[in-house]
Amino acid sequence: MKADVRTRHPHTLWRALRRGVDALRLRLGMLLFALVCMDWTVLALPLYWLLPRKLGTWVGRWGITLVFREYVRGLQWMGICQFDLSALDALRDDPGLVIAPNHPSLLDAVLVISRLPHVSCVMKAELMDNLLLGSGARLARYIRNDSLRSMVQLAVADVRKGNHLLLFPEGTRTTRTPVNRLQGTVGLIAKQAQVPVQTVFIETNSPFLGKDWPLLRCPAMPVVYRVRLGKRFDPPDNVEAFARTLEQYFQTELAHALLPDLPVTEYSR
Repeated sequence: MKADVRTRHPHTLWRALRRGVDALRLRLGMLLFALVCMDWTVLALPLYWLLPRKLGTWVGRWGITLVFREYVRGLQWMGICQFDLSALDALRDDPGLVIAPNHPSLLDAVLVISRLPHVSCVMKAELMDNLLLGSGARLARYIRNDSLRSMVQLAVADVRKGNHLLLFPEGTRTTRTPVNRLQGTVGLIAKQAQVPVQTVFIETNSPFLGKDWPLLRCPAMPVVYRVRLGKRFDPPDNVEAFARTLEQYFQTELAHALLPDLPVTEYSR
């Protein structure tokens, strides 16, 4: 019995050490996000008042892209995550369209925007008022979602200018495998603006930062994210029918994707 305890002891210590290192890396990753966002906030706040609207919007969107790009690089350098986002680069010079990804984690918008600088994003009102994110979002003229009519009008006007609109058709992070029931907002905006809908699939091997994931819970590291492009749909005629077609397409494409099972499980290594 004593020999068995001694045999397991080094493994137990090593596992505890790995958990401690991962917990430290996770907190450093959160600190990095706060620092890069705060740095941009300090610049974005006066630029919102000083720059003309068109120039300010361009500067704001490029600024957020560069900030998020450095954050993604930081996560990869620290070994927290591994990313394959190169598929998004094919969209950079495309004319106006709605980009419609699935939504497995809090990082999804960060990943897309880090590669695409001409994106407008629909944000929750509380995030637009957030200390870390609000000033940059206002400079970039991101769109609040507290009024559906206003949100749709602003989104349609922006995408008609040739910009991209990032909008998650699930409306919130995924709570059922492989995708939630889809809302009709994506189709409504695409119909009114007469722009296509580009589907995007975000695949991951972990439920990290999913809907019920506590911020301080450590995942098994590195967490892997891969983004691939799906079908591009023409502007719909029937918004409700389009939502159901899109949902069926997402279910088919994500059925065998690299996705975690829900609900989330405890940390394991």
